[in-house]
Amino acid sequence: MSQAQQVGQLFMTAVGSTGVTSAQSAAITGGQVGSVFLKGHTNSGAATVKHVTDQVARLAPKVKGATVKMLVSTDQEGGQVQVLNGPGFSAIPAALQQGKLATGTLQSDARTWGGQLRSAGVTMNLAPVADTVPPNLVNVNAPIGKLQREYGTNPTTAATHSTAFLRGMLQAGVLTSAKHFPGLGRVTGNTDFSAGVTDDVTTRHDAFLEPFRSAVAAGTPFVMVSSAIYAKIDPNNQAAFSSTIIRGMLRGDLGFKGAVISDDLGAAVAVSDRTPAERAVDFFKAGGNLLLTVVPADISPMTRAVLTQMPKDAALRNAVSDSVKRVLAAKQKVGLLSCG
Repeated sequence: MSQAQQVGQLFMTAVGSTGVTSAQSAAITGGQVGSVFLKGHTNSGAATVKHVTDQVARLAPKVKGATVKMLVSTDQEGGQVQVLNGPGFSAIPAALQQGKLATGTLQSDARTWGGQLRSAGVTMNLAPVADTVPPNLVNVNAPIGKLQREYGTNPTTAATHSTAFLRGMLQAGVLTSAKHFPGLGRVTGNTDFSAGVTDDVTTRHDAFLEPFRSAVAAGTPFVMVSSAIYAKIDPNNQAAFSSTIIRGMLRGDLGFKGAVISDDLGAAVAVSDRTPAERAVDFFKAGGNLLLTVVPADISPMTRAVLTQMPKDAALRNAVSDSVKRVLAAKQKVGLLSCG
């Protein structure tokens, strides 16, 4: 791969769940982007989604001596956070309801839901939510509790059931991304819509990390890092830009060897204090591996910043090299990478 192709593999941007616009297509090909996110709830069904994923497949960068296909992701958690609906997709209950099922039943159901994604050309689910919302915060926790995205109000239930979900998805050949490390269950604001969202409670070795520890042990290929600030861990940086959280906690304490994906670093208000260029460089230097931006126009300034900075920054060069290996290893798990 050329250096530009390697950097492009570290980005995921959004396309419409019912069609790819010319601007989205241009951003992907211009940045040689290796992954996309299907955005926008649709009831049009699996056949329409398969048409979109076939469109996306044709945008994959041409790599000499290898086939590196596009990774296609979406948010298919269930309940209010289920992007793909209609014929060919089951109506998935919210995580709070999934948390009441027997784990064997949930794993089997998730395998079915994952099979539906795979048949439509979707190879990654940005799920499960591994955040635990304590009972007293369920009604005020905007990102998780208010939407019933949590599997339970204690870390053990959240761990057993989020892990059952991810095992089922993996059995169906769909990559999972446990989120939002190190947890959004104890905040009130939503990082998509609010600046300065801060968790004042979670500590580095917190009991609420159990679902993430379980996901790592079960082999989740991705963990999504949040964009909140964790005052007792790294008060100066959002988690997505914190080497203490990504390298120290997730890699060091939890032993995670897969790829770290960001939450949205495009439209999210929480990261608006940094330019797109700064977000990209800071995310990779902190130890992140796959950057998600739902704003296709961000791809050009983000990739340009990384490519411009690499020749004069050994730490960034090493981070990019490490990230490419991790992202390609994940692609290989679901048949998106072959040599010769």
